[in-house]
Amino acid sequence: MNPGVSWLRRLGKPTAKDVTAGMATGLFSIPEGMAYASIAGFNPVAGLYAGVVPPILGSLTASTVLMVTTLTSAIALTGQSALATAGLDPHDPGNLAALTLLVGVVMVLMGVLRLGVVMSFVSNAVMVGFSTGIALQIMTGVFKDATGYKPAGHNKLVQVWNWLTGIGHWQASATWVAVATIAVWAVARMIPRLEALALLVAMVVVSVAVALLGTHVEQVSDIAHIPAALPGLSLPNWGAMPHLAAGALSVALVALAQAASVAPSMPNPDGTRSKVNSDFTAQGIANLGGGLFQALPSGGSLSRTGVAAGVGARTRWAGVISGAFLALVVLICGGLAERIPMPVIGGLILVVGGELIWGKVKDIELVLHTSWLSTAALVATFAATTQLPLQQAIVIGAVLSLLLYCVQAARQIQLTGLERNAAGDWTITAVPQALPPGKVTIVDYRGSSFFAELPRLEESLPDVSGAHDAVLILVLRVMPDIPSSAILRLLERYNRQLRDAGGRLVLAGVQPELAKVMQHTGFLDQLGEGGIVESEPEIFGPVTKAEALANTWIANRFRTRPSPDGPSR
Repeated sequence: MNPGVSWLRRLGKPTAKDVTAGMATGLFSIPEGMAYASIAGFNPVAGLYAGVVPPILGSLTASTVLMVTTLTSAIALTGQSALATAGLDPHDPGNLAALTLLVGVVMVLMGVLRLGVVMSFVSNAVMVGFSTGIALQIMTGVFKDATGYKPAGHNKLVQVWNWLTGIGHWQASATWVAVATIAVWAVARMIPRLEALALLVAMVVVSVAVALLGTHVEQVSDIAHIPAALPGLSLPNWGAMPHLAAGALSVALVALAQAASVAPSMPNPDGTRSKVNSDFTAQGIANLGGGLFQALPSGGSLSRTGVAAGVGARTRWAGVISGAFLALVVLICGGLAERIPMPVIGGLILVVGGELIWGKVKDIELVLHTSWLSTAALVATFAATTQLPLQQAIVIGAVLSLLLYCVQAARQIQLTGLERNAAGDWTITAVPQALPPGKVTIVDYRGSSFFAELPRLEESLPDVSGAHDAVLILVLRVMPDIPSSAILRLLERYNRQLRDAGGRLVLAGVQPELAKVMQHTGFLDQLGEGGIVESEPEIFGPVTKAEALANTWIANRFRTRPSPDGPSR
C-alpha cells in the first residue's frame, strides 16, 4: 500500500468531541501562549503564533495521538536564555526564526538517529528540581505585571523575598486586577463544566470587567501590536545561527524532556503504542514549519494536551483543529486580544506557576524519601535553575544525571555463589572471600558491566592467593553483548592472577556476541580451551557443563602431578 494512503487512513476523520476539544485548546492557547512569551521577554504575538502552525504539523505527524505541540513556559525561558547568551535581540523576527529552525533541526536529527533513549538517562530527581525551578521562574517573571513592582535580585528566591517584603511598592489597581483574576479562576475551577477552561474564563471575565469599570492598568497593546492577520513568512537570520547552536540544543533537550512525559500520561485512545523517536521527529517538523511563520520554539505540552483530553479529544484532529481555530480567532478578533490587561496575564501565570509547583510536591517528597544522593541532585538542579542561565542549569542537570547513573550502576553489581544441595538442585550461597584450593567455585554475576561498577566488582571477586588447582566458574549470562572495555581488562587481570596461582577461570553462559568480542581481543586465547561455555536456552545448562569441565581439569591436575614417592603412573 502507498505510504501516503496508509497515513491518510490512520488519520481518520474528526469526531464531534475532537472539534470541541480543538476549539477549547485553541482558545486556551490565547492566554497561555501570550503569557509564556511575555514572561520570557518575547513579543506576546509570537506566543500566539506558536499555537497555530506547530500544533497542526505536530499533531499530523506525532505517534502520540493526543499530544499538542506548542510553546511551554520552560521552552520560552530557555529560548530567552539562549538568545541572551548569544547577545541577540529577542524581538527580532529573524533571530526567533533562526532559533526555532535550529531547534527543529536538532529534534529531527535526534529522531532520525533514534536518540530517544537519551531521555531515559535524565534522572527523575534532576527533572523534578529543574521543573520546580522553572515554575518559580515563571512566577517571578510576572511579578511586575501582576503587582506593578519588579523586585531586585539576580537569584529567583531573593526576588521572591524582596517581592513579599516590598508589598508597599505594589500598585493597587494592578494588584486588585490580578487578585480578581485568581479569584474568578478559583470559582470557575469549582464548576465541573468550566474546570478545563478556567484560565480562559478568568481572562475573559476580568478583562471585560476592567474595560467596563475603566480601571487604568497596562494592556497588551502597551507592549505589542496584535495584527488581525495570519502569521506571515519569516526568514531566519542566517548569521545568527552559529551563535545559537548550543542554545538550540538546550532548548531542544528541554522541549523533548517535557514531551517525554506526555505519552505515559496520555496513552493513545486507539491502543497503539507511542514511539519516542517518532515524536522527536514530529516536534522537529513542527518547529521547522513554525519557525518560518513567526512562532517561538515548541514542544509537546502536557497542559495543552491535558485540556484537549479533558474536553474529550479522541484523535489527532483535536490538535490540528486547535491550530486552525486559533488562526481564525486571531484573524477575526486580533484587535480584542490587545485589550487584555497585563495584570490579568500576570494573575493567570501566577496560577499556572503555583499549580506546577503544587503538582511537584508529591514528586519532591518521593525524591526526599528515596536517597540522600537523589535529594542532593534535586536541590542542586533547583538551585542552578534559580541562579544560572537555563542552558547552564541544563548542563549541570545532565552531569548530575550522569553521576547518578554511574552511582546506581555501581550499586547494581551483585555476585552470588551457586552450589548443589544433597538433591542435586542449585542453591544460592555467599561468595567465599578466597578460592579454596582443589575445588570448583561457582559465582553468578549480575550487573551492567558499566565501568562505574569496576571497583565493587574487583572487591567482590574471591581472593586468588593460595588458589592452586582451584577453578572459578563465573556465570556471565546477563552481561551485555558489548561490555565495558574496563570490565574485560579486569577479567584479563584476574585470569592472569588466578593462573599464576595455579588455578583457572572459566566463563559460563556467555552470549555469542560477547564471545566474539573476547575472541577478537585475544581474551579467549588467554582462557585456553574450554575457558568459555556459551549460553543455552536452559538457564543452568552452561553452568553444568562448565562444572564438569572444571572437575575434569582438577582431576587431571592431580593425576599428572608427581607424587612424593615418585613419578605418577
